[in-house]
Amino acid sequence: MKKILTLLVSIITCQLAGAIGSIFTFSAIPNWYSTINKPFFNPPNWLFGPVWTLLYLFMGIALYLILITKKTAKRKTALIVFFTQLGLNSLWSIIFFGLHSPGFAFIEIIFLLIFIVLSILKFLPISKKAAYLLVPYLLWVSFASILNFSIFLLN
Repeated sequence: MKKILTLLVSIITCQLAGAIGSIFTFSAIPNWYSTINKPFFNPPNWLFGPVWTLLYLFMGIALYLILITKKTAKRKTALIVFFTQLGLNSLWSIIFFGLHSPGFAFIEIIFLLIFIVLSILKFLPISKKAAYLLVPYLLWVSFASILNFSIFLLN
């Protein structure tokens, strides 16, 4: 029962990070975001929600796989790095959509990418499965970085 609760809390924690960002995203999409120039490879708006929901699910499962391991200094460091990237994830939406600042958001997303890579590297010796679950997230945020930079250049 404890493991099920830990899994649920892990998934909900990561989904909440997405919910925080979505507060700023939803109101900006029909207004500001719809009026700015976007590159030809910009995905349709409807795609972002399902992709992010799945990525937050993967992050939650990865977090769970780390939380159920033995408490060590490596685990503590991995969790600090993971929660840092999770905070940076929410912050990006606030900067990009809330502040309407693609330039500042691009700088921030570089830090997010660094912390995602660090999370993968810190998770790897603790749980390979947890590390691998973050790879789709890294790939999507890499794409999002290119998209973010393109939007910055076009506007």
